[in-house]
Amino acid sequence: MPANSSEDKTAIRDAATIIALRDRHSKPRILMGQRGAKAAFMPNKFVFPGGAVDPEDRHIPLEGSLPDLCNQRLTEDADAGMAHALCIAAIRELWEETGLVLGNKGPWSGPVPSEWQDYARTGHVPSATTLQFVFRALTPPGRPRRFDARFFLVDADAISGDLDDFSAASDELSHLQWVPLQDVRGFDMPFITEVVLSEIEARVTRSAPPESVPFFKNDDEESLFLRLRGVPGPS
Repeated sequence: MPANSSEDKTAIRDAATIIALRDRHSKPRILMGQRGAKAAFMPNKFVFPGGAVDPEDRHIPLEGSLPDLCNQRLTEDADAGMAHALCIAAIRELWEETGLVLGNKGPWSGPVPSEWQDYARTGHVPSATTLQFVFRALTPPGRPRRFDARFFLVDADAISGDLDDFSAASDELSHLQWVPLQDVRGFDMPFITEVVLSEIEARVTRSAPPESVPFFKNDDEESLFLRLRGVPGPS
């Protein structure tokens, strides 16, 4: 989602990224798109759908909750109320940037916010039951935008509709495509995307949520590779 022109560009914003994995047991592919050449953050790079959490995300109803294990990892070193907003942001960004729907069939329990009207017309309500929290990364200092990004993995089988129909997508990402995992290293990607891909490759055949979650923490003092609810990673 485009940044608000009045926001503090130096502030660290919470963000959610969603990694859709297709045909994981045969020829695994992941959904990626290319950012625009004029984008302030990571121009021209191929990335997963994602973006900053909006204040309204905390108030959007979520019919299905994140798995307990993922929720425990997600709320470590974070605002307890942030998990809900992050899940909503992931679902919203998938819809906005690709036109694909993640949610359960059913009516909304109350008035539908204007920015969710098109999503609601598909007959779905947001659900996080199929999301898995798999990575967290803090953008290093000195970048034009800084995000505390949480990466969620979802099996493409949980997405409703035609997986190759991107007609409802916004223009934030171009060249949307399902990239074979074996070919993805040939794309121009941000460094952190390559790091996350290594984690995804290790999880392709594992359906259960991870016991611990990598946290690439870049703050003003030092850079650390940690594991949430685990032990420090290798130096």
